[in-house]
Amino acid sequence: MRKVDIYRSVLRELEDWDQYLLAESCLPGPRANLELIEAVAEEGTKERFMNYLSLDSAMAPFGSAEEFLPICGVVGLGSLISQGRVELLELLRSFSSDIRWRIREGVAIALQRIGESNIDVLLNEMAEWSEGSLLEKRSVVAALCEPKLLNQLEDINVVLQVLDKITSDIINEQNRKANDFKTLRKSLGYGWSVVVAAAPEEGKKYMEKWLAHDDKDIRWIMKENLRKKRLEKMDLDWTRRWKAELGVN
Repeated sequence: MRKVDIYRSVLRELEDWDQYLLAESCLPGPRANLELIEAVAEEGTKERFMNYLSLDSAMAPFGSAEEFLPICGVVGLGSLISQGRVELLELLRSFSSDIRWRIREGVAIALQRIGESNIDVLLNEMAEWSEGSLLEKRSVVAALCEPKLLNQLEDINVVLQVLDKITSDIINEQNRKANDFKTLRKSLGYGWSVVVAAAPEEGKKYMEKWLAHDDKDIRWIMKENLRKKRLEKMDLDWTRRWKAELGVN
């Protein structure tokens, strides 16, 4: 039996979820209990998720066991939305700018749950978020650059267009020392390679435009992607040629 299923069985028998979740959260620590988060998202109710989402950074500070509860709430929103509660997308979007990075990771997980259920809903929503803030754009990249969502060429082409748009926006970004910008840049530093590896013929055409660009941050993003082993597995000669062109070791 999968660990997630064991947790789901336990939760069905519990009256007091909160103490169990806090004890099993693995927080403080380097990695939250992702299997338990998934179980909560599967077994929880809207009322429970909303209660957890009411715990702000003062009540559930970053790195504390209490932070685990709003993470579960955010991922739970993904479950509700995947079941058709699309009116909750705006609430989910608001958490993409939370000061706690684990909450933002929860948003990406929630979005991927939506995509597994209905990729069209996800792609349409991500097109809107890609017009938003730096952290909203970062959520778009983190959500879409996921191999399990990149199965159909039509969908991959849409993702490439969104990545292209977000990368293009960097050219006009003024405050490049801001942490939000660095967070977005880091996600783009791996995201391109994931999508290009899923559709090499189409992806390389998009990526080559940016590989040849002289913007310093776009150049950094492209160099980071060239360092990813998945590109060498995709096309060794192409990757080595661009590495040599950009001086990537």
